[in-house]
Formats: sequence, C-alpha cells, structure tokens
Amino acid sequence: MSLNIFCRVLGLVLCSNALIVYFASHSIGTVVVTTLTCSLLLQLAYFASVLFLIWRSSCVSRNGRMAEHFGSGNEVRSQPSDHDEVMNESADLLHQMLAISLLLP
Repeated sequence: MSLNIFCRVLGLVLCSNALIVYFASHSIGTVVVTTLTCSLLLQLAYFASVLFLIWRSSCVSRNGRMAEHFGSGNEVRSQPSDHDEVMNESADLLHQMLAISLLLP
C-alpha cells in the first residue's frame, strides 16, 4: 500500500470517528479526546503488527536454517533396540515402588 493511500484511509477513519462522536455527544472536547485516543490506538495496532511480522519472519528464517543444518528431514530415525527393555524395567520398578508404598502405614 502506498503512503498516499495509507494517509487517505487514516484521515477518513479519524474524520468519520470525529463526526460520529460529535453527532452522538455534541461536545467538541469529547471529539478531540476520542479522536486522539483513536489515533493512538491505530498507532499501537500498527506497531504491534510490525513487531508480529518481524517475529514471524525470524521464525521462518530460523526454521529454514535448522532444516539446512539438520538435512532435509526425510530420514526416519528409530529408537535404539534396547529402548523397550528400559521402558519395561522402569515400569516394573514403578509397580514395585507402588506396591511397597501401599504396604507402608
């Protein structure tokens, strides 16, 4: 979006806000305060969207570097063959500890 279009849209939003508030409240002071508040909120939203785009861009580039570093990721890595044995032994140990804890007062 070009700067000219952005400025026109911003002016249109602020002027329409001012007119709506004036017709609703008939107070110039309220119009000034709400228009300044609206302008501040638009600036905060713009700043937050820029920060979000920077964050998203850094995540995409970081993921790309990680994929480059670790390869294409098409490899399927399997767990060691003794993994099941370790899991069974730890489950047995857990059952023994649970049984002992139930016996204690």
